[in-house]
Amino acid sequence: MYYLNPNLVNLYRIFDQNERAGYLRLDLNENPGGLPPEFVKKVLAEVTPQCIAQYPETLHFKQVLADHLGTDVNRLCLVNGSAEGIRYIIQAYTSEHGRIVGVVPSYFMFQVYSEMYGRDFIPVPYQDDLTMDVNHILAQLTNDTQLLILLNPNNPMGNVYTEDEFEQMMAVAEEKQITVLVDEAYHYFYPGTFIRYALEREHVFVTRTFSKLFSMAGCRLGYVAGWQEGVQMVQKLCTPHNINAIAMKFAEAVLETPGMLEDLIRKFQEGRAYLIDVLDANGYRHKGEAGNFLFIKPRTDAKSIVERMKSEKKILIKAYSAVGDFGDCLRITIGEKQYMKVFAEALFQLDQ
Repeated sequence: MYYLNPNLVNLYRIFDQNERAGYLRLDLNENPGGLPPEFVKKVLAEVTPQCIAQYPETLHFKQVLADHLGTDVNRLCLVNGSAEGIRYIIQAYTSEHGRIVGVVPSYFMFQVYSEMYGRDFIPVPYQDDLTMDVNHILAQLTNDTQLLILLNPNNPMGNVYTEDEFEQMMAVAEEKQITVLVDEAYHYFYPGTFIRYALEREHVFVTRTFSKLFSMAGCRLGYVAGWQEGVQMVQKLCTPHNINAIAMKFAEAVLETPGMLEDLIRKFQEGRAYLIDVLDANGYRHKGEAGNFLFIKPRTDAKSIVERMKSEKKILIKAYSAVGDFGDCLRITIGEKQYMKVFAEALFQLDQ
């Protein structure tokens, strides 16, 4: 008898959302400028025919990454972008109809994977002022909850958790034996991190990606950090040779080039400071305390601005509807100052 997983029938997905060449891409939280051209050429010069022909070897880069994080390789699992690690954690640490608690709106793949595998995702919504009351999360941590998913910072809201708030959630999770997953895709844009919990305790995972600050979204590389036995379980779900050899070369070069990370952070901070200053000077409300993205409340119709940005200015941004007391608003990726100037000038021309 032919069989189809019924969880897939009504699962909503979007495919092939490309055709973005030639646009200033401020819609998917990528670095619009990317890595310096001379740096890219230098790394590509090391890509030999043998590098492309043979299956990738991961141990060397995993050791480089472990040294960078101050841990050992047994606490790390390399994955094809952090989304792969998130998927495997849900597979390994929740059961069919298992209860998963997470805030909404957030990275949509948490809910996609929950639905795909027949899990019960329990959403904790933001308040109208776009803040998250941790007590609302704690109230959902029942004895039958299997996984708590947190983002620090959270996309798209840009909020972060304090150490006290995180400790409160960890205490309840440990008491009720709930595995905790903290996605830190936007680490480095915001220096606070909870990775030490993943490296020092059990049943805590942190996922990270090289797509954002590292500007490698096209290479697909991320990692899971956690306690040794937990990481081994995630590793068992990985397909053989799931890591791109060229991606590891670029990531290693970024980590080991003196000043590279600091320069990427500096350029981002300059762009963020410029954009916030010019929005404030022109009376725009905005929200996003951390991460490389910002909500902006326009004066006119958000969807119309998105369409005109694309057709008239060759700039890609997003519109969100019913975002708390912001209502319909824009969300843009923050990049270097030169790109923020282009966006701001376009916004002021179109939003009248």
